Amino acid sequence: MLEDGEEIPLLGGDVTDGLVRVGGTVRRPPGERDELVRDVLLHLEHVGFEGAPRFLGVDSAGRQALTYIEGEVAGRPRPAWIADEERMVSVARLLRAYNDAVEPFGIPANAPAPIEPPGLPELDDPPELVGHQDVTPENVVFRAGRAYALIDFDLARPVSRTREVVNLMLWWAPLGPDEDLDPELRGLDRPHRCRLLADAYNLPEPDRHRLMNLTIALNTRAWHTMNHRAKTLGGGWARMWSEGVGDKITHRQTWLESNANAITTALLT
Repeated sequence: MLEDGEEIPLLGGDVTDGLVRVGGTVRRPPGERDELVRDVLLHLEHVGFEGAPRFLGVDSAGRQALTYIEGEVAGRPRPAWIADEERMVSVARLLRAYNDAVEPFGIPANAPAPIEPPGLPELDDPPELVGHQDVTPENVVFRAGRAYALIDFDLARPVSRTREVVNLMLWWAPLGPDEDLDPELRGLDRPHRCRLLADAYNLPEPDRHRLMNLTIALNTRAWHTMNHRAKTLGGGWARMWSEGVGDKITHRQTWLESNANAITTALLT
């Protein structure tokens, strides 16, 4: 039986409102992938993967209850260590460990389709596992300077491993023009950091060849998807859109097209 208690708001997420801590638990309001998230977390517990919260049940308010994971999270303003390469590499290793742990779970036949606008072109990128797909600095818990756990599985969905690495690089290389990045992440050697991430994840060479084409295609889709979610779901999606996320995606597209060859060269040499 889950106990009630003082609710402490947890801040920093972009789209999940009403997230609170109650004692040693986190309570999350219902989301679009509740059953999938529950089943993935139960699988991770079954296989002994420690780098994710444990699913504890549903409380009297209908919220998912998860274990609260103590540690250090890079909220805003970003801490000085956000650009540290050793921490970045540890995130890639954690993501690889999660992907290896979740792959035996398979891809459920009833996995919910993402909320996307009609008419988006299909990607030649078959899913291999249920990916996290939101490895933002806010969603990685560090201990002793090393990535310890992934949190916030709300965007989990069937994807390829390469698509997981695209999401990883988006936030941790990171990908995009300096003027749209946090000050601590400007002026970095992004091709070099992408190579470090790919090596730490142990991404195979064929996937390195296609990674930037996939990144550009996903970024194109992201603009339409974010716009659609802002209009249909409102909430945090609408807030992000009003704050200019669409413009940032457009700027990133130009940057990706200009830097794709340099990043691919770094990945392969």
